[in-house]
Amino acid sequence: MSTITTAQQVTAPTVRVARKSLWLHGLGATVAASAVVTVLAAASSAAGVSFETASGTIPLAGYAQLTALFSLIGVAMAAVMARVARRPRRTFVVTTVVLTVVSLVPDVTFGFDAASAIVLMLLHVVAAVIVIPVLARRLAEER
Repeated sequence: MSTITTAQQVTAPTVRVARKSLWLHGLGATVAASAVVTVLAAASSAAGVSFETASGTIPLAGYAQLTALFSLIGVAMAAVMARVARRPRRTFVVTTVVLTVVSLVPDVTFGFDAASAIVLMLLHVVAAVIVIPVLARRLAEER
């Protein structure tokens, strides 16, 4: 029978499970956010929101693609912060909330009409509300 003799032996499997959990939950949140944002964009479009600028209309697949891309960037950020930040959860939440606010700027500067800009900003917030808490719950308060 083997006995565990070092703290490293005790924590190594736990760290691997935590990393795997972060990525798996992050991927699940990414899929959920992409689906919800795409459905809401389609419903908004059907209700008459144009999503048009001088350069054209945003294609429906674009909502899913961009939501997935930026959500996965958030998952990667969470993984990095879990390893290097002294307070991973707080650092992740503050950073992602600031980035979510910054992501609203193009919606009001790219020439969308008021309804399109408001809906686009709400879609950014919806994605953030889905992804950020899922990842934050899997990050330690302190390292």
